[in-house]
Amino acid sequence: MIRLGKWIAKHKKLILLLGFLLLIPSFLGMAATKVNYDLLSYLPDSLETVKGQNVMVDEYGMGAFSMVVVENMELKDVQKLEDAFSQVDHVKDVLWYDDVADLSLPVEMLPQNLREAFFQGDATMMLVLFDNTTSSDEAMNAVADMRKLAGQQCFISGMSGIVNDIKDIALKELPVYVVIAAVLSFVVLELTTESFLVPVFFLLSIGIAILYNLGSNYFLGEVSYITKALTAVLQLGVTMDYSIFLLNSFEENKRRFSNDKIAAMGYAIADTFRSIVGSSVTTIAGFAALCFMTFALGRDLGIVMAKGVIIGVLCCVTLLPAMILTFDKQIERTAHRPLIKSVDGVSGFLTKHYKIWTAVFLILLVPAVYGNDHTQVYYNIAQSLPDSLPSNVAAQKLEEDFDMNTVYMIMMDKNIEAKDKIAMMNAIDDVDGIKWCISMRSLVGPAVPDSMIPKDIKGMLQSGNTELAFLCSEYDAATPQINDQIQEVTRITKSYDSSSMVIGEAPLMKDLERVTDVDIQNVNIASVLAIFVIILLVFKSVSLPVILVSVIEFAIAVNMAVPFYQDTSLPFVASIVIGTIQLGATVDYAIVMTSRYIRERKDGKGKWEAVRTAHKTNMLSIITSALSLFAATYGVACYSQVDMIGSICTLLARGAIISMVVVVTLLPAMFLIFDKVICKTTLGMGNLVGKKKQGVSAIQKIREDEK
Repeated sequence: MIRLGKWIAKHKKLILLLGFLLLIPSFLGMAATKVNYDLLSYLPDSLETVKGQNVMVDEYGMGAFSMVVVENMELKDVQKLEDAFSQVDHVKDVLWYDDVADLSLPVEMLPQNLREAFFQGDATMMLVLFDNTTSSDEAMNAVADMRKLAGQQCFISGMSGIVNDIKDIALKELPVYVVIAAVLSFVVLELTTESFLVPVFFLLSIGIAILYNLGSNYFLGEVSYITKALTAVLQLGVTMDYSIFLLNSFEENKRRFSNDKIAAMGYAIADTFRSIVGSSVTTIAGFAALCFMTFALGRDLGIVMAKGVIIGVLCCVTLLPAMILTFDKQIERTAHRPLIKSVDGVSGFLTKHYKIWTAVFLILLVPAVYGNDHTQVYYNIAQSLPDSLPSNVAAQKLEEDFDMNTVYMIMMDKNIEAKDKIAMMNAIDDVDGIKWCISMRSLVGPAVPDSMIPKDIKGMLQSGNTELAFLCSEYDAATPQINDQIQEVTRITKSYDSSSMVIGEAPLMKDLERVTDVDIQNVNIASVLAIFVIILLVFKSVSLPVILVSVIEFAIAVNMAVPFYQDTSLPFVASIVIGTIQLGATVDYAIVMTSRYIRERKDGKGKWEAVRTAHKTNMLSIITSALSLFAATYGVACYSQVDMIGSICTLLARGAIISMVVVVTLLPAMFLIFDKVICKTTLGMGNLVGKKKQGVSAIQKIREDEK
């Protein structure tokens, strides 16, 4: 590795040239990568709700719909608006009361269920059906075109509207995320490094790595908007410590090879690569664990971030050394005194009072675990968006004017006996929270022969051997009430038609909750096991994996307990990924300190001196890395209007600080308390058991430093 490191150092200009040339395909790949804004599309195809959605697209040519509320408009003008909507590209049908009755017929003469469905006071509602799926560009463009046609009296709701709003916010905010993260990280680095130019090269190297990562997403076909939003921020925060380690190693080797910077950088590259392989592998394993999720969003985020860490490591040992060597003189000329020059005194205090940190840990353990287990999670995607967005305003109008919140569908065999179909619909009408049902028979009446049913209604509600019925619920999607309602409706429909399916936004969110509840457990277990095994292999120890994972898991529990005690709820995505991401991103802090502790113990140092040396030599780099991750994520959390992103970034920012505090306080305490156990269970350390060499002198030195 040293020979390769020297070669990289010697050919720095070639490395830089290749590095900048690779940006061309990266930009092309970024432009060609599609972004998916519909989280429900990541549900597994095996679910009945997803199968039903696919049948709708294949047989009905319909994949999504929107409820449109029109207030204080004359019926003839509403009809004109309906006609205008019908002409919009990718609008398949528009269902309104003029499809079943002439406008000259007084509204009061309509059947009660139809009157309640289409009219309330001065408001009327129409159902717009699209010919493509919710998240398709076609459906979102159709919603955008409809909004242009609609005036202030018209409100368009539904999942396609929500996805369109998410897209609009994401396109506006994503570039700002990167700027915020970069600027705040730059400030942290300027305060903690010893040169004004060093942070520039750190950010430039990591920025290029991020562009490589985003460009290589082309081979995945598409990524979610959450993945795209978080990639730059996470990669910046997670890989920053690799750059810090390389620079520190280079400065050490410059003193060793005072007249040979090529050799100094060659050894620095070799040292860095060996040192960060273990920590980067654990980070990669943490992200890779997300691939065990049934909800495919985890695989999307996991692959991209694992790939980002690998690319970050490669850029750290190639591009960054080339930049530092090229501009080494300028770096030296812009040297300055760092804000924190030495932490020896603080380090001595923290290690000396290890019993206090152990007591704090024991006191916080129970409330942390309890809060972590009882933090509330929400699954309604619209809830993560500002109330002022058009889709949420429209949803509010639906509730105010029609006392309804959700519309979903039943797909049934159209050949069911007429009497059974009527009995089934009557039973569904009696289910708690059902406002109305719109079916073939409710629109045309039970006595109308099949041959006399209008073709447009038939084409809208029948296809092949299936028939659709629309159900309106007064309950919000992703609530216990509507989940119970869907379960009861499913029971009724299955009793008349075993092949029937209950589909739509609300049933999909019900499945989302069920699937992700399992995913949370599976992902956490997978990440813990993977990192446990890696630490075991790296340190060849049975006890150290237990200690390190327990320390970080405690930090995660504290982090996840905070929302419970704040009486706030988290979006489901945040609750799934945060444990894995925080574990993968911050276990590095523990590994770095552990590596130095093991090295010092194997060199014959007593436990006190080994712990103290490991602590004081790594404390500053841990603080710098944690503050960089905090700055990058907290800034985005404050700015983002999308709670899905804001909550994840808030948890990561707070998690970085909590993990830092836990590692610099609790981990040394664990080393001191379990030193004998560590020595007995770690390969090559059994001979150290019982040695107390330099223990007293180390304590005395701590006291001297404090003075």
